[in-house]
Amino acid sequence: MSIALPPLTLVLGGARSGKSGLAERLVSATGRPRIYIATAEAWDDEMRDRIAAHRSDRGGGWDTREAPHDLAGALVQVPAGAVVLLDCATLWLTNRMLADADLVAEGAGLLAALAGCAAPVVVVSNEVGWSIVPENALARRFRDVQGRLNQQLAGQAGLVVAVMAGLPLVLKGALPPGAL
Repeated sequence: MSIALPPLTLVLGGARSGKSGLAERLVSATGRPRIYIATAEAWDDEMRDRIAAHRSDRGGGWDTREAPHDLAGALVQVPAGAVVLLDCATLWLTNRMLADADLVAEGAGLLAALAGCAAPVVVVSNEVGWSIVPENALARRFRDVQGRLNQQLAGQAGLVVAVMAGLPLVLKGALPPGAL
């Protein structure tokens, strides 16, 4: 049985909450060709290990596209019959922040690209606002920008799911029958 997803789904959670696994199951349940848009950059051995673990966990059958900076460019190339897993908005925002990009313009560009994508997109993003207030200005700025981006993504999404301890909590919309 295949499920139908809205044009945009947002899956939020903390580190190691199970959000990527849930997003992978949702995308796989559609029965469509799966495109994985990866935003991580392998800055060091630990990050290379994390990327390898993600690839191993999701298994084969994915068309993986690396887009650490140009998500809009990656999204316009998606065919209508596919489904996209964008993992994750948090690393993409980090990449753009470290590149000294205009983050307001970047966020607006991402939202427009998602709205114009020919296929359904499931975006994974970290919820970074439930922790302590960061001690430095850069970290506080990131937390604030990420929070605003998550709000904008949630506003545009037809389905928003928070994941805690591997358990989904639907915040907006409804999980399609057979999704899990």
